[in-house]
Amino acid sequence: MNPVARNFLLYDGDCPFCSNYVRLVQLRKAVGEVALLDMRDHPDLVAAYKAQGYDLDQGMLLHLDGRDYYGADCMHRLALLSTEDDLFNRSNAAVFRRPCLSATLYPFMRAGRNVTLALLGKRRMRFG
Repeated sequence: MNPVARNFLLYDGDCPFCSNYVRLVQLRKAVGEVALLDMRDHPDLVAAYKAQGYDLDQGMLLHLDGRDYYGADCMHRLALLSTEDDLFNRSNAAVFRRPCLSATLYPFMRAGRNVTLALLGKRRMRFG
């Protein structure tokens, strides 16, 4: 589906929380080659996922080893892959390695993203 890389993480580059999270999580260190893709720069890929039922305006997506992880499942998978190198990654792993906490906290994180985008005057994503 994606000519850029076999493994990739689609995130909202206009969201400061999403961008900082992707930078801090050290995914490449944990799993090797993975493309970090601002979904706003990849509308065709976003449209393809939308056709599969994913609303990427409401969650990031990790495509890893042929499987897709979306929203809270994505956060959970990223936590399972987290290194223990620094405080951020240890904290991320401690919280999001628990699927029930990922599922509970993710809607609040998504709401925070939506409010932040509105306050920054950024548009929500509308692809496909």
